[in-house]
Amino acid sequence: MVPVTEPHWIIHLPTTLHRVDDAAALAMALRRSLGHVLAIDFGETTLSEEDRQFLRTRVWCDNRLPGGARCALPADHPGELCEAPPERP
Repeated sequence: MVPVTEPHWIIHLPTTLHRVDDAAALAMALRRSLGHVLAIDFGETTLSEEDRQFLRTRVWCDNRLPGGARCALPADHPGELCEAPPERP
């Protein structure tokens, strides 16, 4: 993980989805298809309702692993063992 030394930009991507589970599934599909893009930090992905963007739901576990990566499991995964994300090519 690169240390934060300059401001980073956040992309807010509105959807037409009405259920948080569907939005989380879309976020997971985007991670599977775009996981090779190094500029995207999927570990920080959160969801919010359109009119309540200050209330965010984390998609993935926020635990830091050795080496600086975040756990790749869902935010509410059972147990205490976290899992590293797959290696990027």
